Amino acid sequence: MKRIKASTTLLLLGLFIVVWINLPENKYIPAPRIDTTVLSRHIEKEFTTKLGLDLKGGSQLVFEADLSKIKDSDRESALESTRDIIERRVNFFGVSESSVQTVSGQNSERIVIELPGLDNTRDAINLLGTTAKLSFMSQDKKKIATDSVQLESLTVDTGLSGKHIKKAQTTFDSTGQPAVEISFTNEGAKLFENVTEKNVGKPVGIFIDSQLLSAPVVQQKITGGTAIITGSFTPEGARQLSIAINSGALPVPIKLIEQRTIGPTLGAEQVNQSIFAGSLGLLSVILFMMIYYGRLGIIAGLGLTFYALTTFAIFRTVPVTLTLPGVAGFILSIGMAVDANILIFERIKEERRAGRDHEVAVTLGFGRAIDAIKDANVTTLIVAFVLFNPLNWTFLPQFSLVKGFALTLAIGVAVSLFTGVFITRRLINTFYKTS
Repeated sequence: MKRIKASTTLLLLGLFIVVWINLPENKYIPAPRIDTTVLSRHIEKEFTTKLGLDLKGGSQLVFEADLSKIKDSDRESALESTRDIIERRVNFFGVSESSVQTVSGQNSERIVIELPGLDNTRDAINLLGTTAKLSFMSQDKKKIATDSVQLESLTVDTGLSGKHIKKAQTTFDSTGQPAVEISFTNEGAKLFENVTEKNVGKPVGIFIDSQLLSAPVVQQKITGGTAIITGSFTPEGARQLSIAINSGALPVPIKLIEQRTIGPTLGAEQVNQSIFAGSLGLLSVILFMMIYYGRLGIIAGLGLTFYALTTFAIFRTVPVTLTLPGVAGFILSIGMAVDANILIFERIKEERRAGRDHEVAVTLGFGRAIDAIKDANVTTLIVAFVLFNPLNWTFLPQFSLVKGFALTLAIGVAVSLFTGVFITRRLINTFYKTS
């Protein structure tokens, strides 16, 4: 009895949490959020529904990168640098929930940009389509060099730019900490030597498109055409900085080849239709289960409701940007959840027909159904992995809409496995035995 009470308490607590996360935000009710400090660490999280381009409306731009003048060994780095620069520009432009991805084909390299909520794309095209400019700036002697005004004081152009850089790569300093190594051309080496000689003990800012990337302090005059930037870098931070610097050394011209605009009215209509379809599908399934399985069907309906709330709460927590195919993946996963319940209930009914009592029938039914449930779900997860293509293999799909479908399907299947095996069993043990 104590175990049943504990299970019921945990279920109610879990239900309260997922319902709270799923509270709809509007102009009267703010989005659910966490703002607290745990173990001296500040945690701030807002739970909102992220809508993709096809649901929110906006624009999609497809650029083709010209890599004809880039060495084969540097093409991947150049394309990645270009993508990162475009993403930084998109963020600077202020478009939320945007997406910037590279799509590789047999004879072309493309960059696909999705800008939800943006209808007029002329300014965005002008901003994104220009080649990145890398520059090195020193301090203006008339301005004070403090942390708060460092950016404002780095205004003197040294004449050193991206064209003077051969390559930037991640390395490690003498203490084993991640760092970035820059190799200059012959002309760049002379300029850099002159710049470091004049700025010993002072910061030199590295800018891309007037945005400060780093401002290392010059420790001594540097000769030889190679410099190492040290600081509080993580390995990923050093890699990102090297990629950003390479974008100035390896500019890749891009050309707009496709533009598509979706109005917010069409997006809102699709959202409403998707909500209606999902609700109708869930209610239909619950009704079928109640009619066919009776009291077990009612319990399955409770489990499916918990499943739907939990899955959507995960979407808002991660957060997952929902697209129309993503909603379809979510609805499809409801069918997978029903499949698990049907397998379990049929096995329980077989055990009951064999003359076993309720507790033994439930235990054996769950135990014998789990293998089939596991096989079905693992197969679906493998398909979702292939469609999501996390390694960006060129012979597999690379489109964001396909990935959205795969991601929501995978999350839904994983949650359905949990609710079907654990939640439904707890509900049966709690309510069905005493009915």
